[in-house]
Amino acid sequence: MLKQRVITAIVLIAVTSAVTVLLPPFWFALAVSAVSLSAGWEWSRLTGLNTVPARLGYVLLLLLAGGALFAMLGIAPEAPTPERGSAALVLGAGLLFWLAIIFILRGYPDNRDRWNSGICVGAMGLFALLPSLVGVVYLKYALTAGYLVLALVLLVAAVDIAAFFVGTSFGRRRLASALSPKKSWEGVWGGLAICLAVAAAMAWAMHQWLRPLRVSDMLLIAGLALVTTALCVIGDLFESMLKRNRDSKDSGSLLPGHGGLLDRVDGLLAATPAFVLGMMVLLEGNLNS
Repeated sequence: MLKQRVITAIVLIAVTSAVTVLLPPFWFALAVSAVSLSAGWEWSRLTGLNTVPARLGYVLLLLLAGGALFAMLGIAPEAPTPERGSAALVLGAGLLFWLAIIFILRGYPDNRDRWNSGICVGAMGLFALLPSLVGVVYLKYALTAGYLVLALVLLVAAVDIAAFFVGTSFGRRRLASALSPKKSWEGVWGGLAICLAVAAAMAWAMHQWLRPLRVSDMLLIAGLALVTTALCVIGDLFESMLKRNRDSKDSGSLLPGHGGLLDRVDGLLAATPAFVLGMMVLLEGNLNS
């Protein structure tokens, strides 16, 4: 299983890097939208929808909502960076959603009756998927080379990989037994340590090739690493809760050795809004101008 996971991860890294770096912003936006729709297909099963027409209906709703957001942000083939204020509004709503999820996680399973309906879980899917879509697309438009997108993916992957190996090797204190019995606090601290190391490398690269960073900028990047780690954990636990709620081990079977697409992007969904808002503050607009 570990060998299969590694092979799949290598393929994912290669494809993600190529798509991020090589595609123009608008076509990148379409590619990421396709990934979001695939994740929406998996999410539809977590809502309790079991028939193909019903699940396609949820994906269509996601498509229409995403299209409306693209129109609001002015995302088009020849358009410049998406409208900053509107993007910040969507990202802020996404961040508030993930902060609210903390209270749901803390109350599980006693609070199931308050949110355990298809409509509620379906709405959660929109708030989880759409702000992350907007955030990733905004990063690509802000720096068309795609390095900001790769930095976000690398930070999230660092948390995920380090948490897995540190937790497997040294995990003793359970993080949230009711949600995911295998996750440990040792895994969280390991993920945080590696995330901070990656963030330090990112800060050095930004200082060398984007613009000189002040001490306050470096502190902001360190803060983003802390927040990214916390939100990755929240996103992971939230998806674990939804899968447990449906008595399902994986969200799907798209990725050999990893399960479904949601099983790989749950942390990315949660971390994106805060990371992109932080980049907006740090870099003050369009880096290509």
